[in-house]
Amino acid sequence: MTGSTDRHLHIVSFNVPYPPDYGGVIDVYYKIKALHDLGVKVHLHCFHYGREESKELEEICASVHYYERKKFYQAIYSSVPYIVGSRKSDELLSTLAGDEHPVLFEGLHTCFYLGHPSIRQKIKAVRMHNVEWEYYKSLKEAERNFLIKYYFNVEASRLKKFEEELRHADRIFAISKSDYEYLRQSYENIDFVSAFHSNEEVTSKPGRGSYVLYHGNLSVVENNQAAIFIVKKIAAEMTVPFIIAGKNPTDALKKEVARYPHIEMVENPSFERIADLLSNAHINLLTTFQNTGIKLKLLNSLYRGRFCLVNSKMVNNTGLESLCVIEDNPNATKRLITDMMNLDFDQHHINKRRQLLDHEFSNRANATKIIRAIWEQA
Repeated sequence: MTGSTDRHLHIVSFNVPYPPDYGGVIDVYYKIKALHDLGVKVHLHCFHYGREESKELEEICASVHYYERKKFYQAIYSSVPYIVGSRKSDELLSTLAGDEHPVLFEGLHTCFYLGHPSIRQKIKAVRMHNVEWEYYKSLKEAERNFLIKYYFNVEASRLKKFEEELRHADRIFAISKSDYEYLRQSYENIDFVSAFHSNEEVTSKPGRGSYVLYHGNLSVVENNQAAIFIVKKIAAEMTVPFIIAGKNPTDALKKEVARYPHIEMVENPSFERIADLLSNAHINLLTTFQNTGIKLKLLNSLYRGRFCLVNSKMVNNTGLESLCVIEDNPNATKRLITDMMNLDFDQHHINKRRQLLDHEFSNRANATKIIRAIWEQA
């Protein structure tokens, strides 16, 4: 892409995107890497809490800046959501205002300064990782603790109001087709740019595996809820081996899994261990109760795994429906698992995935979309 070596881009990230070990930071890290590979000089700004500064980021960025995320009591604003108000830094604003380079804000989380007068003349883009108010509303529905439920409800209301700040963005990049359709109702400058991920090519193995896998960050309410549902409603009544794998499983989930000898818990697996589990499973069983964004676990399963058996909320409006077996009813899901364990995953399935994934879900293709939108359309 001609002239790309002269392109500088500020990226404001909600967290340190290395290691790329959970949904949001995976998208940020592999986006930076793809832009770097296309010659863009990225100036990365990270709000960090609980994650260390990273030398690895310096290898793919022209500069890396770190800012402490404010504590809860430091970021109470009457109207600004906490996830936004806690990512406020005078130093960040001063740096952004100090040159003419465009800015990409990662999520509403980082958009405190999106409409600030001192960067009004800059080209500004926002990467939407979710329709955040809908996501927080769904977290409220899944939460049982009254105080946390109240917090999610207040945050959802504030996020819905704060979403109006997107009017200051020159470009908005939606992560899913459903988010694209929602945002298009209010804004014209929308592009669909699917999630960035760790996969360069489809590496699914033909043949059969011996177990069914569910994986995810098990400390997240949504994933914990899905895992317990799978154990109680599906795996408990079967004899097929199941593996539940992920970060920081709850005690309730571990207790439930321990009741069944054919269900195994793999706690806090490494990246390599998850990759091995994905590629050797016969079925990647993916369930969600939140129809928000696009699930990176789904993309990883399609690039690396064999059969993907999902519920409709996992795949609706992602463009990946044709690559999955979709079923919402637990009893029908059990019958499908029994049948699918006797089927070979063959080259036809692999070719079908390559045809779709290489076209619309390639990191390089999506980075090219961003470059064109920021430097050639805005």
